[in-house]
Amino acid sequence: MNISVIGTGYVGLVSGTCFSEMGNRVTCVDIDTKKIENLKNGIIPIYEPGLEDMVLKNYTNKTLSFTTDIIEALKNTNICFIAVGTPMGEDGSADLQYVLEVAKNIGKNMIHHMYVVDKSTVPVGTADKVKSVIQKELNNRNIDLTFDVISNPEFLKEGAAIDDFMKPDRVVIGSDNENAFNVMHELYKPFMASHDRFITMDIKSAEMTKYTANAMLATKISFMNEISNICERIGADVNMVRHGIGSDSRIGYSFIYPGCGYGGSCFPKDVSALVKASKDFGYTPKILDAVEEVNYAQKKVISNKVIKKFGQNLTNKTFAIWGLSFKPETDDMREATSITVINELTKLGAKIKAYDPKARYEAENYYLKNNESIIYEDNKYDTLNDCDAMILLTEWKEFRSPDFDEIAKRLNKKVIFDGRNQYNKSKLGDIGFEYFQIGVQN
Repeated sequence: MNISVIGTGYVGLVSGTCFSEMGNRVTCVDIDTKKIENLKNGIIPIYEPGLEDMVLKNYTNKTLSFTTDIIEALKNTNICFIAVGTPMGEDGSADLQYVLEVAKNIGKNMIHHMYVVDKSTVPVGTADKVKSVIQKELNNRNIDLTFDVISNPEFLKEGAAIDDFMKPDRVVIGSDNENAFNVMHELYKPFMASHDRFITMDIKSAEMTKYTANAMLATKISFMNEISNICERIGADVNMVRHGIGSDSRIGYSFIYPGCGYGGSCFPKDVSALVKASKDFGYTPKILDAVEEVNYAQKKVISNKVIKKFGQNLTNKTFAIWGLSFKPETDDMREATSITVINELTKLGAKIKAYDPKARYEAENYYLKNNESIIYEDNKYDTLNDCDAMILLTEWKEFRSPDFDEIAKRLNKKVIFDGRNQYNKSKLGDIGFEYFQIGVQN
């Protein structure tokens, strides 16, 4: 099939690349000229395991191409995916300006029947708006062309997006047209060779499915963090509680790990957008309000522990930060807990030495670029030199089994704050560390 994907961000680039991997001819479109030129030269704008090799292979094989010319892209394709950003607006809603601008350009430039697929995460009712915008442009052109708008939400986990796309748990398609279902089934059939997990529904239900999935996962995280705060106060160990409840098949172990809050491009934005949409329709989602409130507070749990240990005046203190990205296997720092922790400590006078395997560039150039109290290191152990404590914020694999003797030798004091509960408290206590974790009394 010939496919165009508008937007070469995380979702667009992964989707387009994986479609091309199955032999489709894919044209990825973006208005960012520099990004397109970089992609043509093999420079990938995001870190995602396996993505760079797959992009280079399919670009070389000419099944994947990049352009800024939407007219040319639409001329040669009959399936067009909209995969542009829907950033959070000031009121918490999803900002649809980029989605609707793409729809406008499709209406202005399409020359034959098009299947227009919403791949961006969008609120319920967006497909109707896209349809209206396209039809308005066709009317302005006085041209009689047909098109279908389809909802196809993505369920990609950053750090595992290639596997998620190539071996999907499910493919959700929302449409009001049987032909559209058939076309999308044919497109996704190679990805479901062993199990056909193709789920069809109406468009609004498909749009709602994505938000509901992310809201549910965010709820599990905030619920477990709520429990961790209770455990810490009453003397229980949340790690043991997690084992106790996770063994119940109705609950399971996924997303019940206590930590220092969720971040990223999806959960914070999608929960907020669902809350806003609910209130717009006259319903106050009390659970989702609480999910956001708990997560906001959880991001300060580690910095509060540091302040409790070292005091409000941190002028002569330096802390080593291990991990900047919101989760491992990505360079994404959107809504990352590290931003909150570092800013909370440095505003009290602390200095920071930070290391992350992939997110340093994002931190230095975007998310923490105005914070002059940070030194970035190229090695996790070098961050420890002359520091008063180590703070773990992202559970990268290289942090799981460090050399604690080396840590002890380099730190001024044997103090570790663990925002992801990665280490054994008894073991660290035996070698003289003060160890502060989530959901356990210290």
